[in-house]
Amino acid sequence: MSVRFESRPDLARNDVGLVKASTWDVSTPERMRRTVEAVREAWDSRDWPHPGLLSYTVHAGEDGKTLFHYSQWSGEQAYQDFFRNGRDERNADIDAAVPGIRRLGLHTMELYRSAFQPEGDGREPGCVVIVDVEFDGADKARQRDWVDTVFEALGTDPALPPGGISAHFHVSTDGTRVLNYAEWESAGAHVAALAAPGAGIGSATPQWERVRSYPGVTGGGVHRYTPALSIRPSAGAQHR
Repeated sequence: MSVRFESRPDLARNDVGLVKASTWDVSTPERMRRTVEAVREAWDSRDWPHPGLLSYTVHAGEDGKTLFHYSQWSGEQAYQDFFRNGRDERNADIDAAVPGIRRLGLHTMELYRSAFQPEGDGREPGCVVIVDVEFDGADKARQRDWVDTVFEALGTDPALPPGGISAHFHVSTDGTRVLNYAEWESAGAHVAALAAPGAGIGSATPQWERVRSYPGVTGGGVHRYTPALSIRPSAGAQHR
């Protein structure tokens, strides 16, 4: 076996050049379970495909029908090599096991800023919250300024919710969107934070109001997932 299974990706590693993020619609909780098992089998039965693929992670949607895929790469060339040699055979096995999967698009991201749990905090995330933010056009400076505005709000918030563990803000390489990969103790902790007084996560401060009224934001969404499967190459894995 050339892969090892983990509970989560290493979001702090410094050799990640880019991230590929996508969502699959598999329709039902039972098909979701079968798809995760098919993904496990498709990867476990083959050599690790490329040294530039650093990890591959799947999360199961709270909605009972979607899977969020998050893969870390050394760079775009590594992904293109995999796309040409390896991706289709794995997807064919998965589609044979669970026909009718709808793949809803792939976004290329770069990790821009992270807020980590305090030193010595050993909490394991029971929930991953994916926050998508879409802008009205391509502007890489605006993406980063929006994230910086969020960090200013986080840094000045007098009462951050207790269930958050970490937040990892990614900017799309096309300049049009931001993705926050946020780890929480549980889905209940995130629900409680949303239900607190105010308009979503964050206190009623001028800094958070700047985030909420930031010009050019046209859409997005917030989705909760349960960690399902995270795969890395094992030591001495063979690539092909």
